[in-house]
Amino acid sequence: MRKADWIWRDGSFVPWDEATLHVTTHSLHYGLAAFEGMRCYADDKGGAAIFRLHEHLKRLYDSAHIATMQINVPLQQVVEACVELVRKNQMLDGCYLRPIVYMGDGELGIAAQNPTHVEVIAWRWGTYLGDDGVKNGIRCKISSFRRPAVDSMLAKGKITGNYVSSILARREANSAGYQEALLLDPQGYVAEGSGENLFLVVDGKVRTPPKGAAILHGITRDTVIQLLGDRGIGVEESFISRDELYCAGEVFLTGTAAEITPVREIDNRRIADGTPGEVTRLVQKAYAAAVRGQDDKHSAWLTRV
Repeated sequence: MRKADWIWRDGSFVPWDEATLHVTTHSLHYGLAAFEGMRCYADDKGGAAIFRLHEHLKRLYDSAHIATMQINVPLQQVVEACVELVRKNQMLDGCYLRPIVYMGDGELGIAAQNPTHVEVIAWRWGTYLGDDGVKNGIRCKISSFRRPAVDSMLAKGKITGNYVSSILARREANSAGYQEALLLDPQGYVAEGSGENLFLVVDGKVRTPPKGAAILHGITRDTVIQLLGDRGIGVEESFISRDELYCAGEVFLTGTAAEITPVREIDNRRIADGTPGEVTRLVQKAYAAAVRGQDDKHSAWLTRV
């Protein structure tokens, strides 16, 4: 990670190297924090915009509510902080933004009620799963780790502790020579990647696991569903078995970091002819246009910097 000049914390801009935490910070010990990830893109006219900023911050506040953390900063103030942070760090050529809500230092123990803090970090971050992966597709492995059940881990909250299984799944996949892991739910159905939602195309029909399943309700997932709908392509939300992935015509992953990443192979089984398919390429093109301000229908998704 390349350092920026400034980080926003609880209403003020703090130099990067001074934005430190005490070792007794509660969230460090117990994993109770909520976060978001957003991208700011440069457009063709010399400007820049943060993509779906309001939706991301709404989910951040919902995640904090799910995690019983009270945010004492108005949402609009965090919106303004994100915009100003991009300007202040001179990142109009594009960057990634990470707002985080966490319990600070003070008491330790499960029942502690320490003050809640809000911070926003910005840095330049390239292609999450590699430029070649976006162009030609990646190799994935069905993980031995499962996505926790909806009644054991609150899947709709983007809560830091939820990502332990994702980290272990990704490490397992990488150590075996794959770029990404795919997690099943407790019933054995396909849930999502370690940090992405999943779509597949079978006989020309696009499918994705249902919103009520043990998945994060991804904002990029929602974007893709809307973009396909604009082009007359419906998306069926239904449970998916792992062998359906093997026999799919196309598989692709979606997420703010991953954007639209094709999958060319799963568990050493080639997907179709092993190259990104027609629908995947269509989605990639439509998404790139939307995030860079070339889609007038969805200009409301952009917060100009």
